[in-house]
Amino acid sequence: MNDRPLPLDKIEAVAALIAESNRVVVFTGAGVSTESGIPDFRSPGGIWSRFDPDDFTIDKFLYDPECRRKQWRFLLNSGLFDQAEPNEAHRAVAWLESIGKLQCVITQNVDDLHQRAGNDPSRVYELHGNMRWIKCLGCYERFTLGSILQTGRESDEVPSCPHCRGLLKPDVIFFGEALPEQTLREANRHAATCDLLIVIGSSLVVYPAAYIPIYAKGGGAKLVIINLSETPYDANADIVIHAPAGATMSAVVEALRKRLH
Repeated sequence: MNDRPLPLDKIEAVAALIAESNRVVVFTGAGVSTESGIPDFRSPGGIWSRFDPDDFTIDKFLYDPECRRKQWRFLLNSGLFDQAEPNEAHRAVAWLESIGKLQCVITQNVDDLHQRAGNDPSRVYELHGNMRWIKCLGCYERFTLGSILQTGRESDEVPSCPHCRGLLKPDVIFFGEALPEQTLREANRHAATCDLLIVIGSSLVVYPAAYIPIYAKGGGAKLVIINLSETPYDANADIVIHAPAGATMSAVVEALRKRLH
């Protein structure tokens, strides 16, 4: 955890940028989810240090029954999302929408926490999907994860669609699977037309999502990066704060409130 005091001059500068902006886009990564107790996938001690990523490819899911069973066991027993609640960063982003500043949220996270914090689902562009939903690859019906897991816990079999008996898949992007084309296109459009992009909790190393700051800067937007560690785009940012997402965004909200009242 980063225990250094927050840079108050930078906090005030971010608040000033938001106050001056009309089309704010927020881009969030795993550093926001980890503060809600959801482990990062790539960091040391994260998910892929305990599981083989090769077992979570789209081809293995579709064509290897044993791997598919292993993936469902992971969903049933991991409890990754059972206790997670929105944190200060999620609530701060939702507040920006409530005061009319936020155009949209673009997120690499799959935990549904932005929506649960109060963001309009139509304004949340989930590049990697949403773990709260399960879709049938046969009839394309969608189900809540909870309803499917309840059935799965009552049987050792991999659950199938209750309507057509088709293959059920978590509505998230597996390795080897393309990002949702329309979602990515809309996210890129919003990034290219915003006047301020705030990156929160993303290392900006996963593509094509990491192109988002390029589109924003190319469109003339200001760029703020809030992340515990350095990113490849720090040199291109107008303001960089290496600090926890929740504490930083709470301080930004407090500073912005004072400017607006």
